[in-house]
Amino acid sequence: MNGKITRRRFVAASAATATAIATVNILTRRAEAAEFTYKYANNSPVTHPMTIRMTEAATKIKEESKGRLEIQIFPNNQLGGDTDMLSQVRSGAIDFFTLSGLILATLVPVASINGIGFAWKSYDQVWPAMDGELGAHVRAAIAKSGLVAFDKMWDNGYRQMTSSTKPINTADDLKGFKIRVPVSPLWTSMFKAFGASPASINFSEVYSALQTKIVEGQENPLSIIQIGKLYEVQKYCSMTNHMWDGFWYLANAK
Repeated sequence: MNGKITRRRFVAASAATATAIATVNILTRRAEAAEFTYKYANNSPVTHPMTIRMTEAATKIKEESKGRLEIQIFPNNQLGGDTDMLSQVRSGAIDFFTLSGLILATLVPVASINGIGFAWKSYDQVWPAMDGELGAHVRAAIAKSGLVAFDKMWDNGYRQMTSSTKPINTADDLKGFKIRVPVSPLWTSMFKAFGASPASINFSEVYSALQTKIVEGQENPLSIIQIGKLYEVQKYCSMTNHMWDGFWYLANAK
């Protein structure tokens, strides 16, 4: 009796099997890799506002696409220094990259225009320019290099100078001052004009350069100074507001 298969038992067993297969299929689909996976990289620490917000955005994008689109986050120079990651996003090894226009200027010279010293009195001047015709002009130049720049920039902030030897109170204090600057012609030329001795160093090497006294000081927005713990190897912070800086959100054109 137990070994006899009736029509009812066959149908019930078939239904149970179908349900089990469907359940396995659902679980398998959930465990599958995303249909589209992109890499996003930056030079900012995990605790920097830009990394935090980008991580939130990536999580939201994955949720709303029901797992089809995943953006992997690689912060804090995990994939290399600024100039190295710029090469990677151009080749397609990285899909998205946020970079200061002043460093991007090594590839697209006009991208450094926002970093002209003492050009911006306040954000009331910055955003209308960068969201308007000036920003559009820079984005068009970036497009010619095989990259796509998103319409809106991330704010990096006004830059301040720090030092291990003396406060920077006047322009004369910069004479002979060994200061780290990003790899950017505009930064180098500006500090040379003040009589300083600028050294172009990628951000991933800034802390050690300050710690070993290769340079006396550096300049960055307060958020970077705090998150990068540069105060551990610097004694003075001078509120110079000498330059406004933002991050272009770049994508490989393909």
